[in-house]
Amino acid sequence: MELKNKGLYVEAQKKIKVYYKGIEVGEYYADLVVEDLIILELKAANCIVIEFENQILNYLKGTNCEVGLLLNFGTKPEFRRKVFENSRKIRI
Repeated sequence: MELKNKGLYVEAQKKIKVYYKGIEVGEYYADLVVEDLIILELKAANCIVIEFENQILNYLKGTNCEVGLLLNFGTKPEFRRKVFENSRKIRI
């Protein structure tokens, strides 16, 4: 709500198609996508684990977004920022 109140375009549970060798094999759902630029992935876990970081990197690879923020609101709040430049993405 706060992001929208600031005038930003926010999409919740945005579907991201997943491809393998040019064939659609499934889909992800990103928690929040802001201005089609930043993916926010929200967690409530004891800590951030590598699987969460890999998840957001996969989201970045499947979109035109280059920046992802992983926010954990668990026991000890923490965050990670991930960047995956569009120039490194393989487009099929």
